[in-house]
Amino acid sequence: MRLATIRTAGLTRAVRVDPGADAAIEIDGAGDLGELLSDPDWRARAAGASGRVHTLSALASTDYAPVVVRPGKIVCVGLNYREHILEMGRELPTHPTLFAKYAEALIGAGDDILIPREAADTVDWEGELAVVVGRPLRHASTAQAAEAIAGFTVMNDVTVRAYQYRTTQWLQGKTFESSTPLGPVLVTADELPARAHVSTTVGETRRQHASIDDLVFSPADLLSYISRIVTLRPGDVVATGTPGGVGHASEPPEHLADGERVTVTVDGIGSVSNRLRILDVGGI
Repeated sequence: MRLATIRTAGLTRAVRVDPGADAAIEIDGAGDLGELLSDPDWRARAAGASGRVHTLSALASTDYAPVVVRPGKIVCVGLNYREHILEMGRELPTHPTLFAKYAEALIGAGDDILIPREAADTVDWEGELAVVVGRPLRHASTAQAAEAIAGFTVMNDVTVRAYQYRTTQWLQGKTFESSTPLGPVLVTADELPARAHVSTTVGETRRQHASIDDLVFSPADLLSYISRIVTLRPGDVVATGTPGGVGHASEPPEHLADGERVTVTVDGIGSVSNRLRILDVGGI
């Protein structure tokens, strides 16, 4: 099953996406997927969607909101692809490296990435597979965590490197408002290929390409680990980390320029494709 949150008539609506029928069908009573997932019976509600039908092929990329508009938690994982860990000159971790984003960072699959000019010199790309939680988890085993996954989506963990490395804590470089695409759809686990690839292109140049079987910690491992720290709730998002090929690791380092387009694709899900727009605003 494929689900999304679309923008229509100034509102957002959760929809079931049926590519074969060229249809996005509104799920009654659900303003976004976060609201839908709060219902333990969400799968049946989505399967039985009978609301307004939108022509899928007529939807613009900017009609897609973040799949979960305001998740209670966005937990991100650093250094989780073996190749990326090695390119950054580090050893394989024994525990996940965790950091957070705030909901204000999220944008839709085709929205512009907005960065203030004062922070614009070191904007980097990080294509990722993201997991959306489908039921509450606390002190969960890996098997229990796997069963609690609602589905998977695509994230670009856009990072302002100069801010990230101002201190030993990464948060300030990771959660700039309106910087993080999440979408376009959520696919349930049965639709994600076991060896799905995450790919990132900047302009026409492919910069990242790796299979998710290169992950050190699997999605279920991550949810289990995080659930020992805090309760994960329906609609929470966990980003599983980025593969090798980030701009910061290039020699010399490379970064996004104003107007440049970056596209992240995950097999079986789709793509987020966004332009960087530099804003002239007051000092930070």
